[in-house]
Amino acid sequence: MPFEQLSSAPKGESSATIRERVIKARQIQEERYKGIKGIHCNAQMNSTLLHKYAQLDAPSNEMLQRAMTHLNLSARAYERIIKVARTIADLASEENIQRHHVAEAVGYRSLDRESWVE
Repeated sequence: MPFEQLSSAPKGESSATIRERVIKARQIQEERYKGIKGIHCNAQMNSTLLHKYAQLDAPSNEMLQRAMTHLNLSARAYERIIKVARTIADLASEENIQRHHVAEAVGYRSLDRESWVE
């Protein structure tokens, strides 16, 4: 793609819009974990809560399985990816984790791993 097209790309969301989505996602999480002592957000989920609140459909699970094998990821990475995918879904105000949420979460994990290699 020529530089002119890249530099004239439409602007993304404003900071205020992103802030509102983050606030709404945090409210979703607070409501989800209401009554569960010590849990306020997706990052704090244990394995039991992960299975309850972060179910993957077949296409999402298949994608994650391929990523786990291809990237040689650990069980800890598996849980972290699902937690991030749950958060991405919350930011989109979507009840269920979808394949594209998992793909985005895997992408973040891959970037995280690359920064350790350098």
